[in-house]
Amino acid sequence: MAYNHGREDRKWRIWKEAEEKILHECDVDEAVIEQIRTDDRADFNSNRRFYRWTSDFGECLEEMAVREKQAEIKSVADLLGEIEDETLFLALVMVDRRTLQIVLLKMQGYSTKEIASLVHLTTGAVYARLSHLRKKLRKVL
Repeated sequence: MAYNHGREDRKWRIWKEAEEKILHECDVDEAVIEQIRTDDRADFNSNRRFYRWTSDFGECLEEMAVREKQAEIKSVADLLGEIEDETLFLALVMVDRRTLQIVLLKMQGYSTKEIASLVHLTTGAVYARLSHLRKKLRKVL
């Protein structure tokens, strides 16, 4: 959601008026109140610039996430198609399809327990397949 300058400015003014009312009731000198107001306004403006920047940056990140989702790897064929390293590609082509499915699901953020139920293996078998693949890739790469 974008930073709403008007709403934040209104909230600051309401807060400042309430604070100044308390300061007047405590018989604080008008010059001191004015100095506090000036300092608080400068701080508010600094924060506002930061929040605007983070809001703009956040929108940029959201746009990037949408683009990344479009390029998301959804199948083993997509996974193999995205590999640019020829040695890695040749090593993974020799791996059985179920292990590649496990790798793909792991990349998509599934837990080992979830993966086990999806590929109809035990969690131990999933761990073992990933371990064997790591060992194989260490030898190749």
